[in-house]
Amino acid sequence: MTITDEDARVLREAAPQAEALGHLAPAQLELIRRRDWFRLLAPRALGGLELALPQAVRLQEAIAEADGSCGWVVTLCAGAGWFAGFLPLALAREVVATPGMCLAGSGAPTGVAQRTADGWRITGRWGHATGAPHASHFTLNAMLHEDGEPLRDASGAPRVRAFIVPAAGVQVLPTWAAIGLRASASHAFAICDQVVSDTNVFDIEPAAATHPGALYRFPFDALAYVTLAANLGGMARGFLRLATPLVLERPVGPSRQPLGARLQVRAQLQSSMQQLDGARGRCLELLDEAWSQVQRDGCPVDERPLRDAALAWAHTAREAVDSIYPLCGLAAADPRTALNRAWRDLHTGTQHAMLL
Repeated sequence: MTITDEDARVLREAAPQAEALGHLAPAQLELIRRRDWFRLLAPRALGGLELALPQAVRLQEAIAEADGSCGWVVTLCAGAGWFAGFLPLALAREVVATPGMCLAGSGAPTGVAQRTADGWRITGRWGHATGAPHASHFTLNAMLHEDGEPLRDASGAPRVRAFIVPAAGVQVLPTWAAIGLRASASHAFAICDQVVSDTNVFDIEPAAATHPGALYRFPFDALAYVTLAANLGGMARGFLRLATPLVLERPVGPSRQPLGARLQVRAQLQSSMQQLDGARGRCLELLDEAWSQVQRDGCPVDERPLRDAALAWAHTAREAVDSIYPLCGLAAADPRTALNRAWRDLHTGTQHAMLL
């Protein structure tokens, strides 16, 4: 699966409207739902696409190259949709079958789940739920309490579990005001005394998967690192695609000679793309190998090499963009331009805590 030239055109042309709206534009949402990208990683048996992870990562990179906010929303919401592979069968089927299915959420354990006779009573506030205005469900982590006291594990640390709740019981808080990824609508959300059953609790480790298939045996951290890196890599490619002709044709100095006449400028453009392609190739090669191992052996892989390669890809994406930005002139600083939006989107995405 990939995006067509027409798909990319739709995403690019709707990006200014999406930024003005503060969430994805109607044309972008219509395309996402027609392509079923929010179900990208949901189990095929339940109506999801269950795309092989290497294919999904390349697709997410291509979407982010067309529009950073759209890539970010698809990646994080489809990533939350992956959790359907760890839910009880009946609940998973219900979630995936929801019209307009889109999962948003937060991994920070900033809420409390109090044990009740009927299940759990959830209260709290969570930050940065990408795609919040489009969500049919929210996922969250909460600290477990019973009789008003925190439950603890064998080491004495507070016990934390993941929950999924319908959007109807969630209040979206309009907190997102970053310089970039504006249409990602990564708002906070709050829940007050919502009771859910034990079936709404889940774990995201391979042993807890409720569906077969390599996708649900792949380590969550490795999946998260590589999908985030693919987004930044895509945004960087989008920036360089826009910047290259601008830099080559930009007249400077008394002679108004284009920058492209300078060998060192052409060399810098070529070097930046080569470095980005090299980091991308190393990461995707390790991803392909890890995926083949999980398919073949049915067991988790050592996620450290893939994590390190993903971080290197993300770091190289930022370096490649920042090495070319000074050559672009004021067009790169004008917030009305696609070039500036690509720069803002990438630098906002690099602030994700997992990319430190």
